[in-house]
Amino acid sequence: MRFLFSLTLVLVMMTSFMTPSSPSSDSATSWLLVANKGDHTVSLVDPSAGKQIATVDVKGVTGHELVASPDGKLAFVPIYGDSGVGLPGSDGSNLVVIDLAARKLTGNVDFGKGVRPHCAVIGAKDGLLYVTTELDQSITVIDPKTLKIVGKVPTGQPESHMLAISRDGRRGYTANVGPGTVSVLDLEGRKTITVIPVAPKVQRIALSVDDRYVFTSDQTKPQLAVIDTATNKVKTWIPMPAMGYGSAPTADGRWLVIALSSANQVAVIDLKAMKVAHTVDVPAAPQEVLVSPDAKMAYVSCDASKKVAAIRTSDWKVDKLIETGPATDGLAWAGK
Repeated sequence: MRFLFSLTLVLVMMTSFMTPSSPSSDSATSWLLVANKGDHTVSLVDPSAGKQIATVDVKGVTGHELVASPDGKLAFVPIYGDSGVGLPGSDGSNLVVIDLAARKLTGNVDFGKGVRPHCAVIGAKDGLLYVTTELDQSITVIDPKTLKIVGKVPTGQPESHMLAISRDGRRGYTANVGPGTVSVLDLEGRKTITVIPVAPKVQRIALSVDDRYVFTSDQTKPQLAVIDTATNKVKTWIPMPAMGYGSAPTADGRWLVIALSSANQVAVIDLKAMKVAHTVDVPAAPQEVLVSPDAKMAYVSCDASKKVAAIRTSDWKVDKLIETGPATDGLAWAGK
């Protein structure tokens, strides 16, 4: 009997060593972060598995946008309010911080009044957190380590909704929705350099990887403005199949991927030819575009479908659709 028991124990131990362990559903080293406006959460998506692993409740009216700290440990989420830009509704007055490992809120920045904080960007050189604060017509500058407000940069325009920062960290560019302008900002001097007239109304903004061009979409005609950063003037217009929204360049500088919200498509613009080269069908109401750090995938949030479309940049085909939350919007990458 003792021999049989010992033999059984040995077999069990051998089996446990020989059987491969199942991978953890939480083994991702990088996260795709998604702001879900509909249920006030942030999704943590494992980009390798193409699955939502967890959500974090931000306790109230969620932000539309978010950004991750350079080390991938934290997410910063401005709490915008419950309406669209320029529309009546609540005015958000704070920004929350999420510990991604603990999956809980660990910090808060109080702006002291309703300012509708919206887009958050980490400065390329100084590591500071720059947040558009629309109702103040400014960019608020925050030290992400202390969560203290350390300065402001005036934009000189209302509805400064989105922000792009140059790779050297010296210049900022805001899309001012209602005025249809782009503000050019000196981030080091914390002042407005100039305001560029673009269209009756614009939305979203992106920079080319070499910082030569700023892109923003006319919201009255299906065309994309290409602004020359050397002259701070519109250099050309790119006709599109429908009005554009969020966009992002690929790392090689060849392509600009842009959401066409009303057409349920994504356009891929050849930046050498300055024209649309491909279109990709995606779920309803595409909003924002994020290209992965390895440049193999372009992720597109699709507001009306609770999905993020993952598009291969190798052949511009949808690789997978990732289930997230309602009113999917802002995207960020945390990790390598």
